[in-house]
Amino acid sequence: MQQKTQTMSLPTDKFLTVAINLLNKAFLENNRTDAKRIYREIEEGKTVPLTRLEMEDKSQVRIDLVLDHREYKGKLRFTSFRTGLTLLIAQVADSLREETPFRTFQNENNPGSILFGFTAVTAEDDIPSVLLLGADSRQGHPSILLRLAYFDFRQFEEHIAASEGAVAGVSGAEEENVQGENV
Repeated sequence: MQQKTQTMSLPTDKFLTVAINLLNKAFLENNRTDAKRIYREIEEGKTVPLTRLEMEDKSQVRIDLVLDHREYKGKLRFTSFRTGLTLLIAQVADSLREETPFRTFQNENNPGSILFGFTAVTAEDDIPSVLLLGADSRQGHPSILLRLAYFDFRQFEEHIAASEGAVAGVSGAEEENVQGENV
């Protein structure tokens, strides 16, 4: 049986608000035991369902979460992950609250994949790590995959030095600001 899907769009700022609220609820507001359980699952490469979002037309979209930590240097621990996530959530929330323009990046090979231009830079044992948030709309599925990913810090060295370990911006070949466009 083939499932009928419909494409709907949500303004990027609204989508980011939903995303950071879900991450905040799962990892920062949740009790430590439950937050650690979710972390262990995504750290093991599993996809974790976070919620079902009801759209204006009463259709539902499932939002799942994955973590890509292949480029994390060292042993990733829950405390380090949570620190980076806290910085990332704060940076996104500040940008949305202040209506500051932000950048997004789309994967040329997968137009349903987007990476938001917010970086959370932390350091453990003097080794920096950079955490970013992305999202993938899954073709043929009524779901969105939130993707937390660590990137090689060397891609962001200029900003790491400028921020001295604080939250940094994104450099390199950047697309135009698409704040207010649809995801």
